[in-house]
Amino acid sequence: MPEFLHQDQIDKFYRNGYLLIPGFLSPEETNNLLQRSKQLISEFPIESHPRTKFTTGDENHVGDNYFLTSGDKIRFFLEEDAVDGDGKLNREKEKAVNKIGHALHELDPVFRKVTLGNQRVQAVARDLAMHVDPVALQSMVICKQPQIGGEVGEHNDSTFLYTDPPSALGFWFALEECTPLNGALSFLPGSHLTTPITKRFVRLPEGGTGFEKIVSPEVEAHAASAKGKYILEACSPGDLVLIHGAVLHKSERNTSSHTRFAYTFHMIESSPRALYDAKNWLQPTPSMPFSRVLNEPNLKLINPALA
Repeated sequence: MPEFLHQDQIDKFYRNGYLLIPGFLSPEETNNLLQRSKQLISEFPIESHPRTKFTTGDENHVGDNYFLTSGDKIRFFLEEDAVDGDGKLNREKEKAVNKIGHALHELDPVFRKVTLGNQRVQAVARDLAMHVDPVALQSMVICKQPQIGGEVGEHNDSTFLYTDPPSALGFWFALEECTPLNGALSFLPGSHLTTPITKRFVRLPEGGTGFEKIVSPEVEAHAASAKGKYILEACSPGDLVLIHGAVLHKSERNTSSHTRFAYTFHMIESSPRALYDAKNWLQPTPSMPFSRVLNEPNLKLINPALA
């Protein structure tokens, strides 16, 4: 029997590839995360920042050393439109940060409590039964700044956190109202069942990052022709969206006068059931291996590829 989710919620997740759970976090938990996010931004020293901007396009994705070594740190990435040609901010620091990442779940007590110390998160992981022994990685606060919060195009998360077989699962918490105007998430329901993962985001041998194709041109062309109607999911503070690693989703540019803060982290299956190799951009370190989510293996496995 499920511990937290209802069976119809589990069925809906596997049918659509995502699930919105209203009010998963309490108002106090949500406000603690939001205020801590703002405190971190306020306190980080912009003077020593390398002006790394976070971009999501296939041809210009962020890939400098500040980004590539952020998997076990708390670092700050700027909006493209917040930095001028001379590398100077064109607005106050608090309105220039695109996101904070990528080890909030390990290094910050407020985020760690909600991520690794949260029995409801553990219960959801067991109920979904995607993993036997999941590990957490790539935690981020995404700010989606007013007017300049950039569009994030159609993608799936397993492209960026690739395992063999694919096993990524996203936990996405709204910390503020998410609306059509400030860049709420949109999903293509069922696309995780019909659209294969065609590429993966990798560290390049010559340095930096890029995309490596993992399917034939014919399969890639078929995936590119995927059709369907995207569903926009407006969220209230404290809502949780569970995101299957293969479902297509996106968000539009923030054209409003309000931020759209959200906290997200991901789970993947651990070795030996899934291979997470050295090509992936985010790598565990001796001092910070990926964080185990459950105290003991989950015996309610649904994903037959991981059996």
